[in-house]
Amino acid sequence: MLNNPLLIPLIFFGVLILMSGLFVVKQQTAAVVERLGKFHSIRWPGLHFKIPIVDRIAGRVNIKIQQLDVIVETKTFDDVFVKMKVSVQYLILKESVFEAFYKLENPHDQITSYIFDVVRAEVPKMKLDDVFVKKDDIAIAIKTEVEGAMNTYGFGIIKALVTDIDPDHLVKESMNRINAAEREKIAAEYDGEAERIRIVAKAKAEAESKRLQGQGIADQRREIARGLEESVEVLNNAGINSQEASALIVITQHYDTMQAMGESTNSNLILLPNSPTAASDMLTQLVTSFAASEKMGQMMEEEDRLKQKNKLLR
Repeated sequence: MLNNPLLIPLIFFGVLILMSGLFVVKQQTAAVVERLGKFHSIRWPGLHFKIPIVDRIAGRVNIKIQQLDVIVETKTFDDVFVKMKVSVQYLILKESVFEAFYKLENPHDQITSYIFDVVRAEVPKMKLDDVFVKKDDIAIAIKTEVEGAMNTYGFGIIKALVTDIDPDHLVKESMNRINAAEREKIAAEYDGEAERIRIVAKAKAEAESKRLQGQGIADQRREIARGLEESVEVLNNAGINSQEASALIVITQHYDTMQAMGESTNSNLILLPNSPTAASDMLTQLVTSFAASEKMGQMMEEEDRLKQKNKLLR
């Protein structure tokens, strides 16, 4: 029987047919097997056998998490056109591989349609600023809508994300100008407040300086008056009367002033009487003035005494 020349080719052909029935399914993949054109079974990762010629692998289904990126252009409530990039992460449920494989011809197009429908229903209700603030609400609405529709076909929605919001470039430039103007306004307010504080602080410092300066001048004059009073008292004790003492003090201050002006290199030119008789004239004028003042005082005292006397007689 082994001598039959057709036996070896038949055995070889039979082995090839049996080997063709073996197939491997990779991890995170499911194979859909059909028998004579009808669904037969789903094979999971590992080595499997199918009946050659009778069975065939209709397709392999990826059960990993996948991502679909969709760009949707729509209009906001304040009539601004924006392009939004929506990313949907999904997977095929293991228990629903049959539905995912047979019920949908192109699941990507189906998911894309639902995304367009939700975005164009939600975004026109919002102003542009609200679209940026509430993008998570839009993503939740997309996930809820798509998940409710696609679960029937064996697809599970893991996450929906609004990853980009892109208004027209003119709108972006306007928004940037508004933001810059707002920041400049705040900066100007802070600058004005700082300037006000500086002015108030400077005014307070000047007021305090003037107060201290006035207090110093008052103290200086008080000490000068006290010194003059003590000088007059000393001269009186030496036998010099008040008029002569005052005249002597005036002449002394006159010469002290002349000496101070001579010692100062930055003093301006001042013309003062400085003849040999200047001091004598000044003293004479002072004595005459004091004498007139004393006489006037005596006359006023005499007048007061007469008034008092008349009141008593009445």
